[in-house]
Order: sequence, then C-alpha cells, then structure tokens
Amino acid sequence: MFIDSRFLTTPGTAFEMSALEKIEEQLARLRIAKRSVLREEPAYLLDIDVSRSAPSESSRCVAVSCSNQSIRLYNRETLNFLREYSSRPGMLNGVRFAHTCDSLVFSACSDGTIKCWDIRLAAQKAVQIFSGYPSNVFISFDINCNDLIICAGTEKVEKDTFLVFWDARGNTDCAGTTKEPLGVYSESHNDDVTKICFHPVKPSWVVSGSTDGLVNVFDIDKDNEDDALISTCNSDSSISFIGWSGKGYEQIYCMTHDEGFCWWDLAQLDTEEPITLLRIQDARDTVCIENDSLNYLVGGAYHEKADRLFLIGGTSTGKIHLLSCAADGLSLVGTLGGGHSATVRSFCWNLADESLLTGGEDAQLLLWRPGAVEKSLTKKETLKIASSVQKRVRVHNSSFKNRKK
Repeated sequence: MFIDSRFLTTPGTAFEMSALEKIEEQLARLRIAKRSVLREEPAYLLDIDVSRSAPSESSRCVAVSCSNQSIRLYNRETLNFLREYSSRPGMLNGVRFAHTCDSLVFSACSDGTIKCWDIRLAAQKAVQIFSGYPSNVFISFDINCNDLIICAGTEKVEKDTFLVFWDARGNTDCAGTTKEPLGVYSESHNDDVTKICFHPVKPSWVVSGSTDGLVNVFDIDKDNEDDALISTCNSDSSISFIGWSGKGYEQIYCMTHDEGFCWWDLAQLDTEEPITLLRIQDARDTVCIENDSLNYLVGGAYHEKADRLFLIGGTSTGKIHLLSCAADGLSLVGTLGGGHSATVRSFCWNLADESLLTGGEDAQLLLWRPGAVEKSLTKKETLKIASSVQKRVRVHNSSFKNRKK
C-alpha cells in the first residue's frame, strides 16, 4: 500500500484546512472507473502494490496478493488480467514491486523462501529465490527503499521467531537462482512477526510488528541485534498493520487485529516528552459516523505535503471510510459506497492522478477515478469463499479482544 502526494502549499492552519477540503472534494468526485473481471477461482484480495518507475501510466502494473495462494498481475489502467504466479503447495503472503525496477515483483512464501518474478518474462518460474532456514515459515516481508535488503518475518516455531535478512541484489538472468540469508534477529519478538516495513528514505531502518504486541524499530547498519534496536513500543495487542509518518518519517504507527490504533514519535526518544501521540483501544467505538458505522481498519498512509496521516477503514458491506489522524483523535473525512459488497482488505491510493485502487473479500479489484462513469453498473454479490487460508486472514469482530496479550 502506498500514497503519492499532490497538494497546494499554503502555510499554517489554512493549509491544513485546504488539504482536508481537497481530500473531501476528491472523495466526493470518486466513481468506479473499472472493475476486474472475476476469475474462475475467486479469492480474497489481501494486498495491492503498483509498479512505480514505468515510463508511462499505460505500462504500469498492479500486483495483488490473493487468498488462493497466488499473486495476480493486472494492467494499471484497464484492470485487464495479465498473468498469475503461484507457489503451491506453499502459500504466498504479501506483494511488493522493486522501487527502482518496475519489472521485479516479490512475495513471501510459507515454504521458507522469498520469491522474485520478472513480469517481462512469460515463465511462471521465479527468477530469484531467497531461501531461509529449515523451520522458517514467512508471513511478512518488505524490501528497503534502495532495493538492497530484504527482510522477512516468521511464524513462531516452538520458541523461535526470526527476522531474516538477505542481500536483494542478484542475477535474475538465470531462473531459479537461490540466495542464502545474510543473518537473522531472534531476540526481539516472542511470537509471529506479522508485519515488516522499511523506512521510506532511510534504507537501514526497519520496523517490525508481532502478535506479541510489540513494535520494534531497528537500524540494521549496527553490528548486532542489541545495538540495532532503536525502540520498542507496546500496543498491548496483535499487530495487523504498521507504517511510518510525520516530517522526515520520524513517527511510527500501528493497527491491531481488534481494531486498535497506536501512534508514536521517535523524535522524542531522547527528550523528556512522551513518545505516544495517540492510543485508541478500539477505533470502532471512537469514530462517529452519522447513520453508519466503522467495522474495521484496513491500513494507513502519510501525505507528505499535507503533513497528515490518514487511515482507511470500512464496513462489512463494502463501504470505505477515510479517517484523518490527529493528536486529539480520529475523524471522518469521507465515505465511498456502491463499489464493494463485502469487507475491503487492501488499497492503493494515488493522489497524483486522484485515483484509488481497492480489493476486497468480494474478489473484486476496483479502480476509482474522479467523475468516472462505469460502463457496467452491476454490483457483484458477496462471495462466500471456502479456503484454508481463512485461518490466516484478519478477524473483524469483538471476540478477538479476549485473545489480547
């Protein structure tokens, strides 16, 4: 998930007001431009990434991580299906394009590898495989901003949980080339590492989140894990999403599987000021939406020029809520309806062209554009998908509260 920026540059409070007003205007004008055609094997759409460095918009691709253990590739403008990558019986978790090479796409696999495909090739075989250790089951990963390092998080096996690191550089001309890890961190989490997120501009900084409730920030340029650990923040619940925000990206935030939200300022680590900017135990109870409700949080995105953190949430019937985040709490900016018919799992919002991509449990990938007119307005019915992967996907109900650490 990512967000691109385009805003006016009026200083001070007036600027903040104009930024929010512009987002409200964008939301009000967003209409469905395209829907992907449902595949023969429908699946939840769990994660979305878009290639960044393609020379033209028409050649950009969308990669989607699906609950049927595959990665699907679509044309960014038309949402036409291009191809599908699978690693059965292993399950693929998450999807990322390389930052500087739009043809390389990565995903973590439950077979203990990170796989890389070159989308220019017709072959289904991965061009690069980053292998872990025998007991590793990878459920999260990220690649740093200069495409040099990959980090993946594992499920807990017996008493062991790892962050595993690789040199991402390699020869993609020989399909199936395998690389061994550079090393691991093993002391900082004691349960499944559910999320990994590198810093947007500092290639050696990475934040990890776990079902143990901890959010750890590391500088991997340091010689060992103890020295690398910059900060440990406790959310008191299982982590479902983490990200960076604030000027210079000196803030981190997380969402939890029981719809909690925490926001910390790392710039205050060496001061007397508290680092916690905001802590919400359950966003569903604090966000007021007239004649509607908030059932879950999906993720967040920091807007640089507006200097504002936004969260995406929604309802079980497919409505999408955009929330503004400030020190005094969360507030509704706007709502999108009429697109999805079930829970929205993933999004990619590009303010450069005021477009939004969303994916959901109804197996639909939607492209929203200002003032767009959809040729077919038939709303698809909610799909009831029976899949073993449902054990791993997010739980959006209050029963999860009883499982908090």
